[in-house]
Amino acid sequence: MSTTSVELPARRLREQPPARWRRRLIGWAFVAPAVALFLLMGAYTIVSGFLLSFAKWNGFTPEWRWAGLGNYADLLYADPSLTGDLRRAAGNTAQVMVAVPLLTVAVSLPLAVMLNSITRLRGVLRSVYFLPYVTSGIAVYFAWRYVLAPDGALNLLLGSLGLGSLRQPQGFLGNPDTALPTLIVILVWSSVPVATLLYLSGLQAIDRSLVEAAQIDGAGSWHVLRRIIWPLLRPITMAIVLLGVRDTLHGFQIFLIATNGGPGGHTDVLGLMAYRLAFMKGLAPSLGHASALGWLLFAGAVLLTLANARLLRRAQ
Repeated sequence: MSTTSVELPARRLREQPPARWRRRLIGWAFVAPAVALFLLMGAYTIVSGFLLSFAKWNGFTPEWRWAGLGNYADLLYADPSLTGDLRRAAGNTAQVMVAVPLLTVAVSLPLAVMLNSITRLRGVLRSVYFLPYVTSGIAVYFAWRYVLAPDGALNLLLGSLGLGSLRQPQGFLGNPDTALPTLIVILVWSSVPVATLLYLSGLQAIDRSLVEAAQIDGAGSWHVLRRIIWPLLRPITMAIVLLGVRDTLHGFQIFLIATNGGPGGHTDVLGLMAYRLAFMKGLAPSLGHASALGWLLFAGAVLLTLANARLLRRAQ
């Protein structure tokens, strides 16, 4: 073997560590901007928001005033004005949190079964049902507000059909008895597309031999759905319920745009209350209360997620 052939491997071994470090540095150079952005907008924001929940601040004064657990106490029992608003918003949030996931499942599962049973135009129908989700939420909420106005399309339609007794002169969003149920219907309408696609993917993954065997044994469509399809789709149902609960706890855009919590606080929710405490109190030092309410919502979401994960493990 020549001397040159022996020196080449040795030279490669000497060059490997610098080359390996150079590749690592290049990789870190690509990752560094994302890491810096996360540390600035993510970690710093989370830590400062948590510390703010223990302070009094209006966003303009140069220094915070430490309050300890006072902000949490004000929200839960110490400040009657905040406590009353919190209880009312929590009650409305609970209604939405229960109604939206249940109605979403009740509507999307039969819809997915129907889409799965047809062969022609399935792709077209799937796209049509998915349109409410891809449409901008803000635009959709404004459109619904116009439809539900006193002189909106829904009142005009009811009048033309001879159902004038069902019309709402102050609008469906202006009546305290219909405002919250109407917003629940809109939320269900906007969440059904994703749930339907999730159910449809689950239905297409089910072994057809199970369904055919049940049908051969004489099981009807209802029994097949109840005894075979529904148990197999239970994990997807848990995921849909969890998504609905998450959106209910943290989402407030539709309540802000459609009613701003009215009429008379009948559509006020916890997310909207936190928004008002943070941005609608002028120079009042209420940012700490808003941050404390946000962390209470976060704690509630974590507990619900853990409960959902435990139920999911039992279902499996």
